[in-house]
Amino acid sequence: MSIFTYHLVKTSPLTALKAIIAPPSPKNNPGLIHTECMTVMTLGSPVFSPSRMLIRQVAVFAQWENEAAIDHFLAENSFGKVLAKGWHTRLAFMRQWGKITEFDIPAATTEPDNPDAVVVAITLARMKMPEIPRFIRWGRPVEKLVRDHPGTTLSLASIRLPRTISTFSIWKSQKEMTDMVHGHSTIPQPKRHINAMKERDRKDFHIEFTTLRFRPLSEFGQWNGRVNIIPKPSTNN
Repeated sequence: MSIFTYHLVKTSPLTALKAIIAPPSPKNNPGLIHTECMTVMTLGSPVFSPSRMLIRQVAVFAQWENEAAIDHFLAENSFGKVLAKGWHTRLAFMRQWGKITEFDIPAATTEPDNPDAVVVAITLARMKMPEIPRFIRWGRPVEKLVRDHPGTTLSLASIRLPRTISTFSIWKSQKEMTDMVHGHSTIPQPKRHINAMKERDRKDFHIEFTTLRFRPLSEFGQWNGRVNIIPKPSTNN
C-alpha cells in the first residue's frame, strides 16, 4: 500500500527555485510515484505582501510505494538531504473528494470514522487562470477561518505558479474539521467555507480540484522551532 508525505523546509532561494521548476522525478527515484513542490504561503495574508509567498520556504507533497523509498530518498538524493533538515509527516490515505491527475489515489479506507481522531487535510487545485481574482476574493476568508481555527495545530497554503494552489492543515479531531467544513464551528463567521463551496459549485474556479484526508502515522524534525506538531491520540480521548 502506498504512503504519502508532506515536507516543510527552509532553504536558499536557488534551491527552492530548482525544486519548484524541476521537482524530483519517479524516473530517477525508485519508489516515488509523484511529487508536488511548492512555495509556502501564509494563510489569509494580503495578496501583495512579503508573507504571501515565502520564497525560501518549500512545501513538498509526495506519494511513495513504501517507507523504504522515503528513507532512501532522504538519505541519498541531493534534494532529499535538504528536505531531511526540515519537518515532515508520513500519512495513510483515508478519503478523497474531487479528482487530481498524476497521483495514484487508492480506494478509500474501510476503517470506521473516529470523530475524535487526529486528521490531516490537504487540498490541491489547478486553477483556471481567468478565475484567480474571483478565487482569491472567496478563498481568503476561508484561509483566515482555517488559520485562526482553534481545532488546527498547523495550517498553511502553498503555490506553484502559475496555476497550482494547495492547503495543508492538521486537525486535533475529525469532528472539528468536519464542523468547520459544514459551517458548524462556534467561531465568528463559521459559514465562510460552505459559502465559498457554494460559489465554486455555481461557477468552478478550477480545472481540477481535490480534497484529501489522511491519518498521520509519524512526524520527523521541526518547523519554525516547533516539534511534536501532531497531537498524540491520547489528547483526543
